Amino acid sequence: MPPWGLLLCFLALAAYPLSALEPVQKAFDQPLPIPPLMTGTRAGGETIYELTAKTGSRILFQDTDTPTYGYNGEYLGPTLRLRRGDQVRIRVHNSLEETTTVHWHGMEVPGPADGGPHQGIRAGAGWEARFTVDQPAATLWYHPHPLGHTARQVYMGLAGLIIIEDETSDSLGIPKSYGSNDIPLVIQDRRFQADGSFSYGVTMPDLMHGLVGDTYLVNGAIKPALSVGKELLRFRLLNGSNSSIYRFSFSDDSSFAQIASDGGFLKQPVGMSTLILSPGERAEILVDLQNRTAGESLFLITETFQGFRDEVLKIVVESEQSDSGKAGNPIPKRLTSIAKIPEANARKTRHFDLETMGRGGMGMMGGGGLTINGRKMDMRRIDAEVQAGSTEVWELFNTPTGMMEIPHSFHLHGVQFQILDINGKAPPSGESGWKDTVLLWPGDRVRIIIPFREFPGIYMYHCHLLEHEDEGMMGQFEVVP
Repeated sequence: MPPWGLLLCFLALAAYPLSALEPVQKAFDQPLPIPPLMTGTRAGGETIYELTAKTGSRILFQDTDTPTYGYNGEYLGPTLRLRRGDQVRIRVHNSLEETTTVHWHGMEVPGPADGGPHQGIRAGAGWEARFTVDQPAATLWYHPHPLGHTARQVYMGLAGLIIIEDETSDSLGIPKSYGSNDIPLVIQDRRFQADGSFSYGVTMPDLMHGLVGDTYLVNGAIKPALSVGKELLRFRLLNGSNSSIYRFSFSDDSSFAQIASDGGFLKQPVGMSTLILSPGERAEILVDLQNRTAGESLFLITETFQGFRDEVLKIVVESEQSDSGKAGNPIPKRLTSIAKIPEANARKTRHFDLETMGRGGMGMMGGGGLTINGRKMDMRRIDAEVQAGSTEVWELFNTPTGMMEIPHSFHLHGVQFQILDINGKAPPSGESGWKDTVLLWPGDRVRIIIPFREFPGIYMYHCHLLEHEDEGMMGQFEVVP
């Protein structure tokens, strides 16, 4: 794995415009927006949720409206709270003037409910996803996934969180008051035109390196502030950017405890002072403010591998704990049990080369470009046939080219997996639980073990740098009886 900050590329920097617009409010003067919580309505034994993809606008800069997309609102969408064992029906209406889909990123669902490119929703039409929630408590998310247009639709604002609860999450003595001491944080970066609109014009450098913005949004706001009590805080972090890889830290270099990765709780908290998340990855962390001084503040810092660093959220400690908090809450020593999948259980091993230049070194201009195993996405082709109920090992390799040393973020639909090793070594403790997305730096070789459910259907695997996905760095696997 290369050292952080050594992957600078003059092409990426040349295409990186710095915004000259004035935010509508001074830095850290506006409160952090909290996406509304949607718990659904019960009918006929199901929990029913209603989502509408629609256009809107948001005032982010002085004297201008920024056109946006959102679910049930102007930007982003509500947080869906599900519970293990629930039978769920999610009704989606498309009020956009283009085809979209809604993919439940991290959900283990039947193929027809996955919301990938095969489940397109035409403009003005609707679609339903029906499934039973059967996976541990976790922080997941949802976003569009239309073939070739995912990146732009996400960039416009289509994304939202999913929270799954279960008996384990019920039993843990951790913050659980949504929006008060259990805080969702959707971190994104954006570029803007002079008129305040999103600047989504993809150049060749953007295509290769992913589109990286110069303005950070946290839950859809620029440099917001969060007032909290002297208590234990839980942050649910989502790297919701198109292509930026973030390293998170706090301004005073204080440590925190990671308690969950993509697919749910870790066995035990993992202490750290920095956390790296690639696009699509999530992590839950606990930050202990119980012994802080009243009026003290600290900042959440993001740093990209291109070297851009900024304070994105101000956290202000009030004199007392909040109504939802209790002084003296300890961080639990144990969170859950995770049964490691023996490698001997694997029926098959598959190999996937994530290639930036394409085979033969032809590159973007020569028809090679961003491929997996030398092939671009084709909706008519099934790249892997998987037996329902089987276990497989997938070997992922970020092929170095010598010219374009580019990281990739690999995501599988419809499953959660465990990382066997990264470059022959056991994964870090924070990645030792359930995952659905994994970061590969140039030259990295990662082996994952995947238990496939008894869910038939067609699913995607792809690079979650969304410009790479749209360019064709994606394949399909079909789960068959």
